Amino acid sequence: MQRFSLSLMALLLSGCAVGPAYVEPDVGAPPAFVEGAAAEAATVGGRSVDLVSWWRAYDDPMLGRLVERALAQNLDLEQAVARVTQARASLRGANAALLPSGEISGSAAELYQSRETAQGRIASALPGFEREAQAYDLGVGASWELDLFGGKDAARDAARADWQASAAAASAARVSIAAQTADTYIAIRGLQARLAVARERETVQKQLVDLVGLQYKAGVAAEFQLRQAEGALAQASAAVPELEEQRDKAMNALDVLLGLQPGSLRGELAAETPIPAPPAISGAGGPAALIRRRPDIIAAERTLAASNARIGVAMAEYYPKFSLSGLLGTATMNAGGLFGGDSVQAAGILGLRWRLFDFGRIDAEIAAAKGRNAEALAAYRLAVLRASEDVENAFSALVKQRDRADTLAKGEASLATARKASFAAYKGGVASLLDVLDADRRLLEARDGQLQARTATARAGVASFRALGGGWEPPASQ
Repeated sequence: MQRFSLSLMALLLSGCAVGPAYVEPDVGAPPAFVEGAAAEAATVGGRSVDLVSWWRAYDDPMLGRLVERALAQNLDLEQAVARVTQARASLRGANAALLPSGEISGSAAELYQSRETAQGRIASALPGFEREAQAYDLGVGASWELDLFGGKDAARDAARADWQASAAAASAARVSIAAQTADTYIAIRGLQARLAVARERETVQKQLVDLVGLQYKAGVAAEFQLRQAEGALAQASAAVPELEEQRDKAMNALDVLLGLQPGSLRGELAAETPIPAPPAISGAGGPAALIRRRPDIIAAERTLAASNARIGVAMAEYYPKFSLSGLLGTATMNAGGLFGGDSVQAAGILGLRWRLFDFGRIDAEIAAAKGRNAEALAAYRLAVLRASEDVENAFSALVKQRDRADTLAKGEASLATARKASFAAYKGGVASLLDVLDADRRLLEARDGQLQARTATARAGVASFRALGGGWEPPASQ
């Protein structure tokens, strides 16, 4: 018996971890983004931007306030934070499973024996029988399942990785909420600017219809010219409610992002302000740094680590489970003798549980754990690829939309010059008012296109910051 105890103690002290050791996968990342240099050249301003609070660099106080409010009030983010709390609680439970558990129990009972039961009839025939009796007991118990083969330790590692993954997912939600808020706000400012142009186009087109109508009545213009002008007016007028609908939907979406009832921010956003221009953007260290910075990639990597640890949990089922239990207490029929020496009782138990004839099911559990690990590995690699895709797409959009906006700005300037020339010719009697109004219409159409391109450029800047993982502070260890 002594030899067995020594062997058990040696096994307890040495332990035996099962399962594969986790090694973070190496994904070959290129040294730089394809569109990185072009994106840096396309943005406004030369100073570098702090990715943690990039929205402040847009130089729009209302944009900054709205993003900060969204990060404080958004309900999706609140759910993500609650999931972190749940995962942290699971980790505490996994830590506690490695420790002994104990309890204190006690009872006091008043008994009254029936004479009509079999037990009561036998007992009542004995000398000194009393129908009334008392029973008291008090005890302290403890139990401990020994983690000799590392199953519980692996479960704790899995719970820790799950908690870290949930924390990274909450940070990813923060990145997403900040970007969605800024993107929606910029879309609203762009729609407001386009609405002003659309209403001006409608006014100009009405003047054209009135003028062509007068010429038609005077026999100078043909009917098809009048109908064409009326059709163009209908198109210009129809654009106004469509843009108003888009603006209202964007405002409602912004309200929900801030955890408010739709319509709450209409008053604050009623006054038109310029479309914010994107600040300077850099590749932030390239694809290799992106893997360390983007919280969704970190979450995917931690999920992979958790699935690897659960292979060890499944493999630990091959081995026996030993447990130690003990009880120390007193039991008596007399309250006065509860702490007397004769009432003391004690027990010690060494338990064994071994799924000795269940290895087929254990094999299936291990195979399933390895399958989930392979799935998590593929998900991690895909997350890395999609992150790089997000950055490349955002940088490409930033470059191309900026080029488009510059081109349309040149066209708008040319049409503005043409409009001045037509108005001067009209004053000199060389051109008609119809020529002036037509020049106004073309100029407003070009201005609308240029506003769309400027809005798309600013939104591409937001998408770039989001793709780079801006909006949170990565841990120092990352």
